[in-house]
Amino acid sequence: ADVGIRASGASVEEAFEEGAKAMLNVMWDISTIEERRNVSIECEARDIPELFVEALNEILFKQDVNGLAISRFKVEEIKKVGERYKLKGVAFGEPLDLERHTVKTEVKAATYAGLRYEEKEGQYMVQCILDV
Repeated sequence: ADVGIRASGASVEEAFEEGAKAMLNVMWDISTIEERRNVSIECEARDIPELFVEALNEILFKQDVNGLAISRFKVEEIKKVGERYKLKGVAFGEPLDLERHTVKTEVKAATYAGLRYEEKEGQYMVQCILDV
């Protein structure tokens, strides 16, 4: 099955953060997750829409590998280096505890399906489909 997410913000960084929040909200009740641990998120892509998908998938990967429930993502920097866009950020959460962190829907991956990025009148919007 699939779930679509769309997020917007006053900057591309804020739109990415809101997109991550939307994805994490599909997985968990993020209000039950404390910010006791953090993990670095770094990725790169050829354009901003692809970078959005790469960032979401890196969050999922780090969450899984580190046994975390993540509730928030903060973009520290998005910059263009040569022909590539690079993102650095931090994801916040705590060790996964299935007694406290009920999985609402498992998100397997963010996909390129339905991928869109738009900048209009000072607002940035990103969207994609999540494979659940």
